[in-house]
Amino acid sequence: MTPKPSGIRAHEVRVDLPEARDAQIRFIGRIHTPSTKRSDCPRQGALDGPVCKVELFEPWGAALKGLEEYAHIELLYWLDQARRDLVVQNPASNGRTFGTFALRSPVRPNPVGISVVRLESIDGLTLDVRGLDCLDGTPLIDIKPERRAFTPKASPK
Repeated sequence: MTPKPSGIRAHEVRVDLPEARDAQIRFIGRIHTPSTKRSDCPRQGALDGPVCKVELFEPWGAALKGLEEYAHIELLYWLDQARRDLVVQNPASNGRTFGTFALRSPVRPNPVGISVVRLESIDGLTLDVRGLDCLDGTPLIDIKPERRAFTPKASPK
């Protein structure tokens, strides 16, 4: 562990990042939200929040087939402006610390964001959704139907 440099809160701990290995993640689109600064971004997205646009890139349009059948979907996205070197964080700046894996903070070794959003509509390669908590221009990694849509019904006894 490295001593505290400037730019982190009291009681936080950072590490030197190990050498990166390329996972070959392909960004499949871009997310457009009203939030242009982290301070404007909601802490957790609300399903009654503003409509946000998810722009899908070609050749992924055909992968949307059937998605309109779901009321809620999961979006995975890359928090490209988040730092990646904190292992202990002080989110409220009050001295109470948590390990990164005990938080939903965007600051993490691999800054992958996940939101369950309400699917409002699909028009070509554009999805209108509510419930996002990311910055405008955030790269999109994946789209999945919300996991509870696949929960099996209880079998009769």
